[in-house]
Amino acid sequence: MTTSSFTQNLLNVQAELRNFAFKLTADYEDANDLVQETTLKALDNEDKYTDETNFRGWMYTIMRNLFINNYRKTVRDQTYVDRTDNQFYLNSGVDVEGDSTEGAYDAKEMRRIVNSLPKEYRLPFSMFVAGFKYREIAERLGLPLGTVKSRIFFSRQKLQEALKDFR
Repeated sequence: MTTSSFTQNLLNVQAELRNFAFKLTADYEDANDLVQETTLKALDNEDKYTDETNFRGWMYTIMRNLFINNYRKTVRDQTYVDRTDNQFYLNSGVDVEGDSTEGAYDAKEMRRIVNSLPKEYRLPFSMFVAGFKYREIAERLGLPLGTVKSRIFFSRQKLQEALKDFR
C-alpha cells in the first residue's frame, strides 16, 4: 500500500474512530485525544500494516489497545499504598486519634436513625456497613439480590435525608 492510499484510508476512518472513542471514554475531549493517539500510532507503524489486512479493524484494534493501556495506567497511578509501620490501624474501624465530640454525636445520631428503620431494612443495611457483600447478605437472609440492594438503597436515602442538616 502506498503512503498516499494509507493516508487516505486513515482520513476516511477518522469519523468512525471518533464515534468508537466516544463510546469507550464517554467524554468528547478524551475521545479526541484517543483518536489523535491512535492516528499517531498508526502513522508510526505504517510499515507494519499489510495490504491483506482489514484497515478499519486494524485501526479499531490499535484504539482499543491504547484505551486499555491508558485505563490500566490511570488505575495504577491512582492506587495508593500506605507503607507506614502502623498498617494494622487501616481497616480497624476505630478512630486512632480519638473521638471528637462532634464525631461521637454524629455517630450516635446515625445509630439512632438506623435503629429507627424497620427491621427488614435495618438488618441488610447493618450487614452491608459491617462489610458483607450484597450476595452474602441475600444468601444469609434468604432474600433476592435485588430486594437486598433496594433495601440498602432505601436505608441510605433515609439516613442522608435525616442527616442533611449536618453537612
